[in-house]
Amino acid sequence: MSANADDLIKPFLTGLIRRNPGESEFHQAVQEVARDVLPFEAEHSRYHDAHIFERMTEPDRVVIFRVSWEDDAGNVRVNRGTRVQFNNAIGPYKGGLRFHPTVTLSVLKFLGFEQTFKNSLTTLPMGGAKGGANCNPRGKSDREVMRFCQAFMSELFRHIGKDVDVPAGDIGVGAREVAYLYGQYKRLRNEFTGTITGKGLAFGGSLIRTEATGYGCVYFARDMLAHVGEGLEGKTCVVSGSGNVAQYTAEKLIQLGAKVVTLSDSSGFIYDPDGLDEDKLEYVIDLKTVRRGRISEYAEKFGCEFHADKRPWGVPCDAAFPSATQNEIDKDDAEGLVKNGCQLVAEGANMPTTLAGIEIFQRGGLLYAPSKAANAGGVAVSGLEQTQNALRLSWTREEVDRHLNEIMSKIHQQCVEWGQNGDRVDYVKGANIAGYVKVADAMLAYGII
Repeated sequence: MSANADDLIKPFLTGLIRRNPGESEFHQAVQEVARDVLPFEAEHSRYHDAHIFERMTEPDRVVIFRVSWEDDAGNVRVNRGTRVQFNNAIGPYKGGLRFHPTVTLSVLKFLGFEQTFKNSLTTLPMGGAKGGANCNPRGKSDREVMRFCQAFMSELFRHIGKDVDVPAGDIGVGAREVAYLYGQYKRLRNEFTGTITGKGLAFGGSLIRTEATGYGCVYFARDMLAHVGEGLEGKTCVVSGSGNVAQYTAEKLIQLGAKVVTLSDSSGFIYDPDGLDEDKLEYVIDLKTVRRGRISEYAEKFGCEFHADKRPWGVPCDAAFPSATQNEIDKDDAEGLVKNGCQLVAEGANMPTTLAGIEIFQRGGLLYAPSKAANAGGVAVSGLEQTQNALRLSWTREEVDRHLNEIMSKIHQQCVEWGQNGDRVDYVKGANIAGYVKVADAMLAYGII
């Protein structure tokens, strides 16, 4: 960071932190974008004079509400629900719902802020939002999850709609939870619209929505490698996580001829030097989505290594796909990846690399794809689901996959256009500036609101 850029960023962040005390994840997300956007804004007086970036870092509104429900034992349970509607300059608010004990206002604001830029990059008319509750569906019965989802939607329904705010799933909110949420929304509103995405195919869902984030991340990595005259075939890949994003990242990598040697969950990671194949991946999908087991069971079944309470970033690889959660790659992890010869990092999770880790990747000359670009495939197909719902039709798997490919290629092109720096591309800068400009131009057009 240049001294001039530092002079712009420090006072801005001081003000942001003062207005949003204790929200470390949100501070981190804004700082990562500010390093590129504030110098750019300073060079363009129309944005600078209108304080566009400062306005972008303040949500349009935050709705916080009580969620009261009853468990199977008849006990009254109370959780907190939140919806952060961050920015709707270019379209209705769009972003997932997360049910997990780690859900805080800081986490949801960071996710909603990132979503604004990510949705802008897709070229689809979608604003940014995020929401959720500090409740963990793990270990709860289907009836308990149903009652919680119905209680949650009984408040949220009054703040959302197909032309207002369109939620989707996220961590802890899968097909089961989306179905319960949508059923309650439909019951309360007495209408059948595309107000929630990630729905089942029987009631308005889109083909490839489940696979979209993982597939899109791999498509983006493929385009990055193609830009430097390389490909994924034969590459050894390290993937973290074992949920939806990791599963379909692994699937697409295998289809394109790469070797996936790791998966993980909160208990540790497995290392399979022979690589996953379709049968092994099918076992993982059943393990994590049906039986809800631990990844260590994979090691027991297939006779490979399991490393308890560790992350997979010390495994030598050509490419890394962090697909679990935020800040799973720190400075030491990043240094280990560079030292072991990693060429590419594509983020399937949201903000999985710390600021210090990003600096290591950039100094090391890696092809580094930030999450707002690399994992935009999920929300892109959610946007396509909205389109199909509005048209009252369903596209084939091939049609949706073609649109996803095209969208990820357009995102890559924007990153190259705005991030080209000599003979290399700064994908962080490219994604940040490209995402900013579209939203900023819309905000300028509306005047001071």
